[in-house]
Amino acid sequence: MIEPIVLTLKLASLTTVILLIIGTPLAWWLARSQCIFKEAVGAVVALPLVLPPTVLGFYLLIALGPQSPLGQLSHTLFGQALPFSFAGLVIGSVIYSMPFVVQPVRNAFEAIGDKPLEAAATLRASPIDCFFNVAIPLARPGLITGAVLGFAHTVGEFGVILMIGGNIPGETKVLSIAIYDHVENLEWTQAHILSAGMLVFSFIVILSMMVLDKRLRRGRKVS
Repeated sequence: MIEPIVLTLKLASLTTVILLIIGTPLAWWLARSQCIFKEAVGAVVALPLVLPPTVLGFYLLIALGPQSPLGQLSHTLFGQALPFSFAGLVIGSVIYSMPFVVQPVRNAFEAIGDKPLEAAATLRASPIDCFFNVAIPLARPGLITGAVLGFAHTVGEFGVILMIGGNIPGETKVLSIAIYDHVENLEWTQAHILSAGMLVFSFIVILSMMVLDKRLRRGRKVS
């Protein structure tokens, strides 16, 4: 029972780190760019919000399969296919949880406005300096929100995980799959324990987000 929990935490932690690294500059570009295609890119990022997980998992299975360019590259470099592996789970989780990280961070960047960045520019700060020393600190609440939502969403994934990872103990059998497995085998006690843990975890995440949002609003009123 411990193994799926450890694997889930490992997957969620790694996915969150990757999403912050990839999603932060993407959110910055979506917030600041004047490109006419940026909303189309934003719509692609947001697709997992409305797309059935099985559909996304199906196309990921094809995109990462042994006959695909990515699958062949993975086999050449690492000697293994991406589907039904932990690496495949990470790729699927990053894509599926991306809007839960990118959107809060984008909103935080948009809320900054132009004045702080213009003030930094008058002090001869480069665009990179403005991003790391002005935008990132001011957008910290959005980054925290995105990280929490991305982590929590990855913990609760099921459809994409089942499609691309299957049910391999120690490799792809995460918490949600373990609950499904216990229910299938009529192991109600184990299913209750894991489900209750997920319920408590979800409640804590939602409560934390509400408290954080309340404090941020209070801080803005004071400032």
